[in-house]
This record gives sequence, C-alpha cells and structure tokens, in this order.
Amino acid sequence: MIHEHSKNDMSQEVFVLMHLCCPAVKDPMVVERSNLLSMMKLSIKVLIQSSLSLGRSLDSEYPPLQQFFVVLEHCIKHGLKVKKTFIGQNKSIWAPLELIEKLCPESADIATSVRDMPGIKTGLGRARAWLHLALMQKKIADYMKVLINRRDLLWEFYDPGALIMEEEGAVIVGMLVGLNVIDANLCVKGEDLDSQVGVIDFSMYLKDPQATENTQDDSKMTAILDQKHYIEELNRHLSCTVTDLQAKMDSLEKTNSKLIEEVTLQDSQAELETYRQTRQGLDEMYNVVWKQYKEEKRIRQELQKELELQIGLKQEMEVAMKLLEKDTREKQDSLVALRQQLDHVKNLNLQMFNKAQVFIYFFRFMCCFCSLFRAGLESALSTEKEQRQNLQRELQREQDNSTELRTQLQQLQGLQTELLDLRQEKKQLQQLCEEQEQALQEMGLHLSQSKLKMEDFKEVNKALKNHAWLKDDEATQCKQCQKEFSISRRKHHCRNCGDIYCNSCSSNELALPSFPRPVRVCDVCHSLLLQRSSIGS
Repeated sequence: MIHEHSKNDMSQEVFVLMHLCCPAVKDPMVVERSNLLSMMKLSIKVLIQSSLSLGRSLDSEYPPLQQFFVVLEHCIKHGLKVKKTFIGQNKSIWAPLELIEKLCPESADIATSVRDMPGIKTGLGRARAWLHLALMQKKIADYMKVLINRRDLLWEFYDPGALIMEEEGAVIVGMLVGLNVIDANLCVKGEDLDSQVGVIDFSMYLKDPQATENTQDDSKMTAILDQKHYIEELNRHLSCTVTDLQAKMDSLEKTNSKLIEEVTLQDSQAELETYRQTRQGLDEMYNVVWKQYKEEKRIRQELQKELELQIGLKQEMEVAMKLLEKDTREKQDSLVALRQQLDHVKNLNLQMFNKAQVFIYFFRFMCCFCSLFRAGLESALSTEKEQRQNLQRELQREQDNSTELRTQLQQLQGLQTELLDLRQEKKQLQQLCEEQEQALQEMGLHLSQSKLKMEDFKEVNKALKNHAWLKDDEATQCKQCQKEFSISRRKHHCRNCGDIYCNSCSSNELALPSFPRPVRVCDVCHSLLLQRSSIGS
C-alpha cells in the first residue's frame, strides 16, 4: 500500500509540474512525458558531472545515483496498466523488465540473480534490483533499447501514450548511453528495495554551479525560480497527503494477515525454485559424467577395433604369403612346361626345315633332268630326220614318256605349292617362338618381382615380430633426436617399426603392405623403404 501511495503521489507531482511548466498543453499524457523527459535529462546530467568530479566508483548511498533510479522508475512506470490481485490494484514494472530476458539472452544472468535474492519479495523490489545490476554491467541502455524496439509486445503492459511507447522513450535510451562512463559498485543484497519510497528530491537540482558563476543568465534563473515554486507547492501537497497515509494505515493492518499468507506462499515457491535449481545442477553433473563415460567407452571400442584390424591384417598377410608361394611354384611348373613345349617346337621346325631342303634338292634335280632330256631330243631329231619311221615308232614311246613327265611335272608343281605352305608355316612357327620367348621373359620379370614382394613380406613379418608396438608410457624421449616429450612435443608411433618419435622425426608417410593407405613412418624407416623400393624397381 505504501508503494501505491507513492505512485499516487508521483501522479499528483507530475500533474502539478504539468500546470507549472506547460499550462498551454491540454493532453496530460504529453505533459507528463515532457516533464519526465526533462527530469531524466537533469538527473543524468547531474549524475555524470558529479561522478566525474568525484573521480571514483559510485555506491548505493550516493544521492544523485539514488535520485536517478527514482526518476528512471517513474519513467518506466508511466502509462503502465493496472493489474488487479486479491489484495488490490497493483502496478509493477517488473513484468516489462522481465520481458527483456526473452528478447536479449545476455540479460538472463541478471534476471536469475534477481529471482534468487532471498530478501526481495515483491515485483517492484526485483525491478529495482534489476536496474542496479544493469547499471553496474553498463548495459542498461542496450537492454532498454531492446525493450522499446518491441512495441508490439509492450501493448500488453502499457496504455496508449505511455512514455516507453512514444519518441520520448527512444530519447531517454539515447541519454542512458552516457552512463557507460560511470563506474558503480552497488550492494543490492543489503538494500531494502521492497519498501523504499520513490519520491523525487528536487533540492539537489537547485544548485547549479554554472548559474552561481554567471549571474547574468536570466533564463537559468527563471528555471530555478520555477523549480522553487514547484518545491513549495509540492511540500504543501505532501503535508496534505500525510493525513491520508494515516487513514490508510488501518487498511494495511487488516491486510497484514493476507500478506503473511502471501509471504509464506512466496517462501515455499522460493524453496521449490531452490530445489529445482539443485535438481538441475545434479542433472547437469550427471549428464557430464555420462558423456565422459560414453567417450571412454567409444575410445575403448576404437582401440578394440584397431587391435582386431591389426590381427586381421597379420592373418591376411600370412595367407597372402602362402598364396604367393603357391603361385610361385605354379609359375615355375608352367615355366618348365613352356620350355619343354619350346624344345618340341624347335624340333618340329628343324624337321620341317630338313624336309624343305629335300624337296628343294629334288626339284632342282628334275629341272636338270628335263633340260638334258630336251637337248637329247633336239639332237636326235636333227640327226635322224631320215629315219622317220623309226622315229614314228619311237614317237609313241616318247609320247608315253612325255605323259609321264607331265604327270611328274604336275607332281612337282604340287610339291612347290606344298613348299610355299611349309615356308609360311615356318614363318608362323618362328613368330610363335618369338612370342613365347617374350612371354617367358615377362614371366621371368613377374617371377623376380614376386620374389621381391615375398622378400618384402618376409621383412615386414620379421619387423613385426622383432619390433613390438611400444607403449606410450614406456618412452619418455624421442628415439632419434633424444628430446624429452612434453605438451608441445607429442608422441607419435612409427607404423613400420613400432617405436615412438616426435613429430619432426616422424613427419613422413608411406604406403605399407599392412595398411590400405599411407601412414606415418620415422625418418630411418622412410629412407630404408625408399631405398628398397628403388632397388626393386
């Protein structure tokens, strides 16, 4: 009820100020906004000037700072809608300030701290504590700017024509930016913010050091005189309201029992909120522990998979060595068989060559025989023309011989055709022999490469047997450069020998038979493997 009286008093003060300063304006809301804007300008100016001259951080007992919070509270309260409760009507600025938590997540810490304060029971006290904390963070201008930019949400809390809903609200937010130069150290927990009476003290604004130095400034003097008349009228009005306050004390006593019940309910709600926060903290701790457990379990599964992969690779390497030995034996057997076939083909070629020589000698003999026979016939015909009868008798015989010779000539032509076929077959056999010799050379090359690969597999197997995977805790320094391991110099395993090196001594990567892709190897193994691959190539 005291706060309600102070609100009524402020409304009456604003009404008096309206008649003193702006008698020509008819709309009371406009006059109130203008007066509150002027008071806010004056309070911010006095606060900044006094704080800069003081040269230290401000505390809660600093009068200009107290008056600034009172004026700011009246500015936020202007045009606020009345909410009815079972006790009576209530105007609380905590509802619109609480809306900032949703619009600006950065203010969530302030709202949570205000709700957790055990000494604050009312919404007005929470709003005052929120303003104190926002000023200490130097973000009160930012938070208020976020609030006035959402006028679509403020219609729920303010009447049309309220200061927050008009241009004066934006002007006040612009003036609040100047408060960022002030360092404030306010103790909110020890303050009785619920029962403070928000009455503006105009006495400190009557002292203007510039006006005392410059007495010829008539406009400032007129303003001071107007303020003096306003203070006198305000004091008269306050004396009249004392009687009203006495009468309302009786109603306060009647509602005391109801307030006790409300306080008990608020205490239970505070305990419930504390329990919820404790439960939330325990849930967060449980989630953190559960995440750590799942991470350790995942790491263990990955190590188990890597171990199974190493075992599988070793088994596959053994199977590959057995298959390679079997393949080598089969290729050796096939090489022996090919050599035998090559010898057989050479023997066939030699036989065919001998037959071809025989046919050539026989053909030459027949040619010589024919030429000699023809010469004898010509000489016989020339010398024995007179003996035609004998020749006629012998002609039949010669014709028979000629028939036989023709038959032999045809046979000779057939032998010549067969000789050509034999030469073509010989050429094909020679080409086949060359291709088989080239195939034998390629097979010999593949066989040598297979032997080199088998030697590499044997050396890798020997390296795996001789060089065990060194554990991290067994090595304290690099095997090559002998430098101690630290947070900056980390440990790295060589995937070939299994020893532990630093990053600079194991920065190379090579493809190994036991790994599907290039992996980290030390400098020694890198040089050895490169030399071996160059020799093999």
